[in-house]
Amino acid sequence: MQDKYSPADVEKAAQSHWKAIDAYKAVEHDPRFPKGKYYACSMLPYPSGKLHMGHVRNYTINDVMYRYLRMNGYNVLMPMGWDAFGMPAENAAMANNVPPAQWTYSNIAHMREQMESMGLAIDWSREMTACKPEYYKWNQWMFLKMLEKGIIYKKTGTVNWDPVDQTVLANEQVVDGRGWRSGALIEKREIPMYYARITDYADELLAYVDDKLPGWPERVRTMQTNWIGKSTGVRFAFPHQIKDADGQLIQDGKMYVFTTRPDTIMGVTFAAVAAEHPLAIHAARTNPALAAFNAECKLGSVIEADMATMEKKGMPTGLFVTHPLTGEQVEVWVGNYVLITYGDGAVMGVPAHDERDFAFAKKYDLPIKQVITAEGKEFSTDGWQEWYGDKDISIVTNSGKYDGLRYAEAVDAVAADMEAKGLGEKKITFRLRDWGISRQRYWGTPIPMIHCGDCGVVPVPEKDLPVVLPEDCVPDGTGNPLNKYEAFLKCDCPQCGKPARRETDTMDTFVDSSWYYMRYTSPGADKAMVDERNDYWMPMDQYIGGIEHAVMHLLYARFWTKIMRDFGLVKFDEPFTNLLTQGMVLNETYYREDAAGKKTWFNPADVDLTLDDKGRPQGAVSKADGQAVNIGGTEKMSKSKNNGIDPAAQIGEYGADTARLFTMFASPPEQTLEWSGSGVEGANRFLRRVWAFGYAQREAIAAAGSPLTAAASSDAGKTLRRELHKVLQQADYDIKRIQYNTVVSACMKMLNTLESAKDADAASLSEGYAIFLRLLNPVAPHITHVLWEELGYAKAHGDILNAPWPQVDPAALEQSEIEMMIQVNGKLRGSVVVAKGADKASIEAAALANEAVQKFIEGTPKKIIVVPGKLINIVV
Repeated sequence: MQDKYSPADVEKAAQSHWKAIDAYKAVEHDPRFPKGKYYACSMLPYPSGKLHMGHVRNYTINDVMYRYLRMNGYNVLMPMGWDAFGMPAENAAMANNVPPAQWTYSNIAHMREQMESMGLAIDWSREMTACKPEYYKWNQWMFLKMLEKGIIYKKTGTVNWDPVDQTVLANEQVVDGRGWRSGALIEKREIPMYYARITDYADELLAYVDDKLPGWPERVRTMQTNWIGKSTGVRFAFPHQIKDADGQLIQDGKMYVFTTRPDTIMGVTFAAVAAEHPLAIHAARTNPALAAFNAECKLGSVIEADMATMEKKGMPTGLFVTHPLTGEQVEVWVGNYVLITYGDGAVMGVPAHDERDFAFAKKYDLPIKQVITAEGKEFSTDGWQEWYGDKDISIVTNSGKYDGLRYAEAVDAVAADMEAKGLGEKKITFRLRDWGISRQRYWGTPIPMIHCGDCGVVPVPEKDLPVVLPEDCVPDGTGNPLNKYEAFLKCDCPQCGKPARRETDTMDTFVDSSWYYMRYTSPGADKAMVDERNDYWMPMDQYIGGIEHAVMHLLYARFWTKIMRDFGLVKFDEPFTNLLTQGMVLNETYYREDAAGKKTWFNPADVDLTLDDKGRPQGAVSKADGQAVNIGGTEKMSKSKNNGIDPAAQIGEYGADTARLFTMFASPPEQTLEWSGSGVEGANRFLRRVWAFGYAQREAIAAAGSPLTAAASSDAGKTLRRELHKVLQQADYDIKRIQYNTVVSACMKMLNTLESAKDADAASLSEGYAIFLRLLNPVAPHITHVLWEELGYAKAHGDILNAPWPQVDPAALEQSEIEMMIQVNGKLRGSVVVAKGADKASIEAAALANEAVQKFIEGTPKKIIVVPGKLINIVV
């Protein structure tokens, strides 16, 4: 056994052993694990080329869980795969003039090596890669099945279109109205797209948030509920006599809106429509200024959330519609905050009781009419107050027959009146919209459709799947390269046999991530998406990933699961029983700012700090030039702020166990973690102490026969056992709660106790170190594996990987003696150690004999009060 801790040697030895025995290969119904299966999975990464500390933290959390549960008799599965399709690969391909496939596969190989260096308990036999045909074949198969059932359909949708790159951009790729890469002004364009009817499942998705997701964080369940956004209101029409160029009433003379606040209908002072609304288009034909404004609106965001924060702009159309209840004429405006894709593309403007309408009305000096009051509240048009829109306290006023009604009563009354007029009805709507899965990009799952001049758009026959994506394209930024790839485009129509062309749109990458975790359960399955092995492992017991995926990914995965259930592929309703959203990893930021305001960011490793006498930063300079840099504060590690820490560098310097120990100790898993160089060094010092203690006690442990349990033969041994089992009791409770930071803290307490146990017998010492190593093993598996081997525990009890989790011995917690506090007239004056179970007379005698107490006592005490096991109060 080496006398010094060498992380490189230790980790090489441990990883070689695990690889030689294929330690982490999971087998269904494995008889070695009597408690059955436990499926713990981290969200799969995008293969960007290198791991970041967020990955290290996420996967270590999963790994700690794996090792703890395995020691407790569970058959645990921890798989890994790659979210390998998507726009970043195309961008990297353009930058490096290589095919996305080449870039992606190279990155996967490198990241897999990094994961292996962390010692993760991954079953690599189940590795899944989204860009491989054997996986995306089943995306295409599901597409065809959903198309057959009407769950997939095609319609025209509004998208962000980059006219230079000739592609649709995600909302986050539009910066200040321009394409993030090309800088071109983005257009809102109507293009044909395929959609999945997730709205058909809206009620079930919403109901199951409360009924079947108790193991999810409340915050995430709220986010899911809000995103689905079930609303009760009234859809009704404003009649009008506006005719098009052919003399026909536009939209049959009815401008429809939906409102969740029909109780405010008498407060309508204007109406606003989207730039794409038929009334806006009609008005713009004879109004060049309005036409220009409409064009400007079409350059805006298509994100609903942006509508709430953007500057509200509008322009009157010169058109009027009729209020359905009062008969008053209502002016129609075009508003940049109205989306054609939401509802009917029109809203009733009630500025007194809608914050967005209030801002619009104040800007354009439109009337503001109060129609809601509340007890103890005063109304003013000087500024917006939250109570103006609070339906829970609202009482209708200035509204004729509706005056005095509460919200629910007013909804029913207005709905009834609209229905009687044939202009509307009460309706339940959802914020959720159908999922647009088409992408006008190359690097994704090909949509299995064929365009025929005679037959139209026809599906690819199931027997011809997969439609294989060519992997040798190099995107050049001028649209989808598949449109120029004749070998891919040309095909025969499966219905008439005539020459046809393939669909070049590919699927949204959320499709890939909606069911990958089930493919892990059925590696190699070639007859179906999943097989009977999926019935064993699913639903997943524990899912781990970032809060940034709390809405879209999880919602789509839930939806996809329900489709698979309805197709008879799975037997459960929800995919994830428990969810843990780990906190972000933070680090300091440093920058310089030029005269134009552009910031250049410096990595913390390239900065020297000056500290005050209390260790607080007072200034910073760049190591490269010695010139000052600004301290920017603590933020999430990111490439944009250049404040990331390279895990490979940390592992190379300190070892994987140090990186794992620090990320688990520095913060509870669900909270943010602030990076600390001194904290990493402290974690490494602790591991050196762990090794040093094992080396120092190697002969004593060997002499004791490396027992896992012991009966202490000395008082010092009994004390040692009692202290260790007390710590174990709390640690065992904490690890069940996934509070791994306090588990590490318990390990530190245990080592302190072991180091200070001078006279303990060898058996108690050996048992204590065996408890300690097993408690530490899930967090630091390499060093504990090697020490277990070197000290003989493996020879006596087998690999620590399969060793039983240490159990608290109730007998060890028993004390033969107890310490009792002594008070004189209620003031603490000393203490005394007495035998546990000593009678009252013996306790009183011991207290009166205590030298520290005697100087406060003169004569015979009036009374002696004994509180068993706690204190003695002497009254004089």
